Amino acid sequence: MSATSAGSGGVIKLLVSDVDSTLLTHDKVLTEKAKDAVKKLKAAGIGFTITSSRPPRGMKMLIDALNLTDPIGAFNGGLMCNPDLSPVSEILLAGDLAAKSIAIIEQHGLDVWAYTASEWYVRDVNTPHALHEAEVVKFAPLTAAAGYGGLLGQIIKIVGVSDDPAAVVRCEKAVQEACGPAVSATRSQPYYLDVTNSLANKGEAVRQFSRMRGISTAEVCTIGDGANDVLMFRVSGLSIAMGNAAPEVQAAATFVTASNQDEGFAGAIERFVLPRGPSHNVTPG
Repeated sequence: MSATSAGSGGVIKLLVSDVDSTLLTHDKVLTEKAKDAVKKLKAAGIGFTITSSRPPRGMKMLIDALNLTDPIGAFNGGLMCNPDLSPVSEILLAGDLAAKSIAIIEQHGLDVWAYTASEWYVRDVNTPHALHEAEVVKFAPLTAAAGYGGLLGQIIKIVGVSDDPAAVVRCEKAVQEACGPAVSATRSQPYYLDVTNSLANKGEAVRQFSRMRGISTAEVCTIGDGANDVLMFRVSGLSIAMGNAAPEVQAAATFVTASNQDEGFAGAIERFVLPRGPSHNVTPG
């Protein structure tokens, strides 16, 4: 267990969860225990929603399986959607910064993917990662054989993809240095570098969720495993890192639960969240 500057004893009214390697297993399975845990949250008066680097269409199966009623945060919060996927807000990546980011990613030898509000574009639809991602998000990309110039001004997220984690780290630093504070460049997975507008990050997503619910961020709990989840840890009243998270991610959280392969999500709800729900914090009259 690791303490942060945020308090750990306040009432929790909303849980915001990352998706991949947090809510889901490595094989992208939503377990029955995870489903039951979300039901317990709702029964305890605690809201639940998800935020992910995924596009909205890539989260539809989870919205349906968990009967979500709150807005969700796609593209790390770059596109906030209602459960029917109708948009609530959109934060685009400026065209010049998108072009600069794409050039840097290509210079580092990473593949480039680009996402608009409704579509996903890749240079080659037959690369292993693109084929795998299409299976995960349940829709196929479009081919950007002529490049991404025609998409500038419409892009919400760019992804750099490589099987060389060290190259992804180097590219992350290069994009951050070249584009400055207007851009958020963080790894959602060791092989994925997500580039968005700096306001399209999970920390800002938590702020939006809290405003929509009319609660303070101190009443929000967040749970995740990736470097991009640290931003939401910093603004929430309670944060939980998965046991499969990197040491630096675990160090940024209030608590650490078991891994996503060992029902860490469900265990965290039972141990850390439900005891802090409104029904457990009623002062006797």
